[in-house]
Amino acid sequence: METIATEFEVLDERFAGVGGDDRMEVLHRGARWAEGPVYFPAGRFLVWSDIPSDRLLRWDEMTGAVGPFRSPAGYTNGNTLDREGRLVSCEHGGRRVTRTEHDGSITVIADRWQGRRFNSPNDVVVRSDGSIWFTDPPYGILSDYEGHAADQEIDGCHVYRADPVTGEVRMVAGDFDRPNGLAFSLDERRLYIADTPGKHVRVFDVADDGTLSGGKVFAEAEDGFDGLRLDNTGRVWASAGKSVLCFDPDGTVIGRLRFPEPTSNLVFGGLKRNRMFITACTSLYSLMTNVTGARPIWARR
Repeated sequence: METIATEFEVLDERFAGVGGDDRMEVLHRGARWAEGPVYFPAGRFLVWSDIPSDRLLRWDEMTGAVGPFRSPAGYTNGNTLDREGRLVSCEHGGRRVTRTEHDGSITVIADRWQGRRFNSPNDVVVRSDGSIWFTDPPYGILSDYEGHAADQEIDGCHVYRADPVTGEVRMVAGDFDRPNGLAFSLDERRLYIADTPGKHVRVFDVADDGTLSGGKVFAEAEDGFDGLRLDNTGRVWASAGKSVLCFDPDGTVIGRLRFPEPTSNLVFGGLKRNRMFITACTSLYSLMTNVTGARPIWARR
């Protein structure tokens, strides 16, 4: 197994106790642009996207084997799990959000808003009420590299919510340049959303009916942000350039984990949710940490 030195950098005393393996494992190399890692606790495996190669890959925790999960894969980008452990994916190619059922069939959750096709759904999260929230920048329609070159049908790049009962798709935030990664706070009363060209993460208050308010800048980074995750203390971990940055809930950047190539996303997994998986350009990295990833509300009951 190839490994590289782990480089944690303490930027604030609140990060001083954070650590993990001295060396990170390189679980796979050879992707064109790795993205969207999602860990399946029931099967103890990880699935992630290689967008330009139009495939999903699978890493098995028990054997260490890497193999195909789905190809073609609709130029899938972001992935997550719903309350029933089903894969929910953002497909650039189909310009849609889909769910993979337990029998392997595909259900389309959303592919249009007000009759117009999305740009290219990018990242997705599921709230405890079953609602599905996703961002919609244009990366998959700008060229044929990460999808299919096409005209933009919607004026702008927005954030949407799909209702779990009616299927209604509602725009919840429409003042972004190119929204990207998103994550709920531990109590789901706040929603963090990255705006990559804006080089910041904004935070919104979430009402019971799914309405967003606020939207102040929570954090900034020179390299811009991509994927976001929370740990069980409420700290926000964000991929940004050749780093994964850690932010205190008050928005202060307190720590950094350095990488030799640009990072795109991360997820906590493993038996105790203390194994961090990071997709970074061509590679998939992993390290055991003394940090525990946040569990969804439905998994804490």
